[in-house]
Amino acid sequence: MSVAIVGVNHRTLPLEALEPLIIAAGEVPKALADLSARSHLQEVVLLSTCMRTEIYAVVSRFHGAMGDIRDFLAAWSGKPPEDFSDYVYSYFDDAAVNHLFHVSAGLDSASLGEPEILGQVRYAAETARREATVGPVLGTAFRHALVVGKRARTETSISRGTTSLSHAAVEMAADALGGLAGRQALVLGTGEVGEVAARALASACGPGTVTVANRTRARAAHLATEIGARAIAWSEVPEAVTVADIVLCATGGDDAVLSTGILTGSLAERRGRPLLLVDLAVPRKIDPVVGRAPGVTLVDMDGISKFVAERMDGRRAEVPAVERIVAEELDRYLTTVAERSVAPLVAALHERSEQVRRAEMDRLAQRLGLDDEAYEAVDSMARRLVAKLLHEPTVNLKAAAGTSKGEVLAEALRELFRIEP
Repeated sequence: MSVAIVGVNHRTLPLEALEPLIIAAGEVPKALADLSARSHLQEVVLLSTCMRTEIYAVVSRFHGAMGDIRDFLAAWSGKPPEDFSDYVYSYFDDAAVNHLFHVSAGLDSASLGEPEILGQVRYAAETARREATVGPVLGTAFRHALVVGKRARTETSISRGTTSLSHAAVEMAADALGGLAGRQALVLGTGEVGEVAARALASACGPGTVTVANRTRARAAHLATEIGARAIAWSEVPEAVTVADIVLCATGGDDAVLSTGILTGSLAERRGRPLLLVDLAVPRKIDPVVGRAPGVTLVDMDGISKFVAERMDGRRAEVPAVERIVAEELDRYLTTVAERSVAPLVAALHERSEQVRRAEMDRLAQRLGLDDEAYEAVDSMARRLVAKLLHEPTVNLKAAAGTSKGEVLAEALRELFRIEP
């Protein structure tokens, strides 16, 4: 069994081609059930964010597994495999785990060092555990990945400053509008991304300047109370657009939230007054046609990613330090896996030795008629003797695990002590 990953992300596909392959959080359990039912996939974890979809799996046959995952992506997206197969990346065994560690550390994100990805990796692992699609192999890999992500952010400055796309969107808005103080902002969606953006806008624009809307109004009201904003019903969004300077959209679902049909009246009332629309959703929720209206500037994830890339110099300086953390944790992971691979052999060796020791103690006790005190003293000495004799072979076998020398030692132990593989 081996670990494999197949994925697409913002670097391999343009946004419009990536969108059909993104799997919403609410759909992940269904997707995991589909994947785990396929014949070549033993364990499965699905990591799908606004900028990537990656399938991690323990596979029995590499090419068969690649076919299973390709077929899943085609069925899920409704696109033929040839539409995306040239843009899919895949990694195997150590390289797959190394990629996972880079993702968790924020080294593979559109916004270098972004903090959100660590939570998304954790969510992916927890969801797979709830759906019973993860086992000891991927469970171990993802536990190490979370350690990598935490160390990267506590031991380096990779996440210092603006690294999240939500904060980057607010900074970008400030640049575009010449500052945000006193500007009227409207935030659509109160999920993780929308909440972070709303808090940042409330801080930048000032008291009473932010309006929040969500399809579930109670969530919008709760967030509005916390940040000193105003919550409105979803039906009031077109009216709120009329007076806003910036509209930031971070909603879920598949349908467009703001289209020319919805905004015709709002844009007419504005009479060309500048309006900045920021679409943080994937798939996009603001119809690109809206961006052509007089006075309207529309920025989507591609534009935000480019903005972030231009501000990466400080965090790029931290990349070597993070790479060292990744390398250290990869070594630790490989050592753990190697030791685990010889654990059954070590346990069998100790069990065989214990069987011999107990048999000899029983014969000795019958021949000499040992009382309880004498039996305990001899038994204790025999236990210590066996433990000392097995200590060095056990240590050496674990140290060599995963190498050609380790394979030779393991085979020798099986042969010498007649231990079944």
